[in-house]
Amino acid sequence: MAIAQFKDLCLDAGDPARLGAFWAAVLGRTWEAKDDGDGLLTGPTSQHTIWVNRVPEAKTVKQRVHLDIYARDLAALEALGAAVVEPQNGGRTWTVMADPEGGEFCAFLRPELPAERLHGLVVDSADPQAQARWWGRVYGVGVTENDGWSTLEDVPGMPILTMDFVPVPEPRTMKNRIHWDVTVPGVAPLVEAGATVLREPDADVSWHVLADPEGNEFCAFAR
Repeated sequence: MAIAQFKDLCLDAGDPARLGAFWAAVLGRTWEAKDDGDGLLTGPTSQHTIWVNRVPEAKTVKQRVHLDIYARDLAALEALGAAVVEPQNGGRTWTVMADPEGGEFCAFLRPELPAERLHGLVVDSADPQAQARWWGRVYGVGVTENDGWSTLEDVPGMPILTMDFVPVPEPRTMKNRIHWDVTVPGVAPLVEAGATVLREPDADVSWHVLADPEGNEFCAFAR
């Protein structure tokens, strides 16, 4: 039985308008600016929403959460403000790129773009198998074990094909600049499963901020 349901994604940004316009063009979504300087990308359902929120700190380390996307060619991404970080080579079928604020993402080239250009949500992990099992329990889905990495597919409500957990040697040192929100009937089952409460609802926020067993932040909204 699922403990939570996927709600949407959130991106930190120094310049939400610039980063939001970039990702709207890359993903085929609509950018909506808010009066407070933040904004959101909208799509065919509420789960396609991606919030872009202003933060004071700049990106200084490799992101531990990144997006995998489909694109026709790299030149179009570069024209929008992206840069190649690691070219495709050997057995790797993707190109590591950076968005206009330096956030890494992976581009998989296709001659024809599918309706959903956002292919994967990828989380760097010290123990990808344990992380995948934990989130699989949260979402109520099974885990597919691959060659050293683990994946979740067909997460209810998530308009992303896969949520992947990949091994990395470096420890987590800073707050993630990409996180996801979930809806829950209550926070207690998440805490009992191993989540940590970082912030409770207060005068400024109406949701709980939590961390998974490896410290990745996510927000839980009461249904």
